Amino acid sequence: MGQQAQRTARRRRLGAELRALREAARVSPEEAAVAIHGDRSKISRQETGRHRVTRLELDVLLSLYKVKDEKTRECLVALAAEGHKRSWWHQHGDALSASFKELLTLESEATDVYAFQSQVVPGRLQTRAYAATVMTGSDPLPQEELEFYIDLRMKRQEVFQQANPPSYQCIVPEGVLRQQIGGPAVMAEQLRRLVCFSQLTGVTIQVIPLCQSAFICTGGSFVIYSYPRPMGLDVVQVEYLDGTLYLEEDETVAKYQRAWGRLCATALPAQRSIELIESITRELESE
Repeated sequence: MGQQAQRTARRRRLGAELRALREAARVSPEEAAVAIHGDRSKISRQETGRHRVTRLELDVLLSLYKVKDEKTRECLVALAAEGHKRSWWHQHGDALSASFKELLTLESEATDVYAFQSQVVPGRLQTRAYAATVMTGSDPLPQEELEFYIDLRMKRQEVFQQANPPSYQCIVPEGVLRQQIGGPAVMAEQLRRLVCFSQLTGVTIQVIPLCQSAFICTGGSFVIYSYPRPMGLDVVQVEYLDGTLYLEEDETVAKYQRAWGRLCATALPAQRSIELIESITRELESE
């Protein structure tokens, strides 16, 4: 996929900020284009996140828009830095969809991740056997392609072994843990893996017990990716049967953040959640 077709959350945010600054400075797209030796279409692509803004172009535009506030400049430079470093999945770029690349970018740069999964164990916490069963539950994949995506899912888990891993919090209903996806042995292995993950720095797993009477309407599973200042960016990922949506509007993100807060209030504390997981594991092992 060509660079101009790729639109990441960072690029969209940067583009929106640059457009707001340009309009506030009463600079036309044509004037901005001349300053960076481009044309109006290039400015349009940059402001809609379809084209990367180089550091030199950013410096020129910020000077043209008379942006002197250092915090603002620092934030925009941080946003523009996306795309300058090669990601671990770069070697697989041709085999990955734009949406999946977006997911990997969000995961790799977030400092805080909040995942609610209503049907299965979150992908970043799955075992190979469990992941294989889940992946074959939608459209069947050729075995080679299936193994490729399972390998990628396992690779994504390596982030938890880094020196400074992101904070990862997930909430799952108890029913997800009791559904014997792949059979008792596969599920027991998966639950043991959850207990192991819970012992890693920054990982918190909570369970909403079956006895919880409160109902929290979320519309389904979602993940919130949060980034530190100066980026000040939060993105919600929502999956559906035929793709993935990335939501960035402040009001929409705030709704999901409130839903997350309500889910936390209905879930068991982390330690009690792990005790419940261990209890279910013993039940499966005794079958």
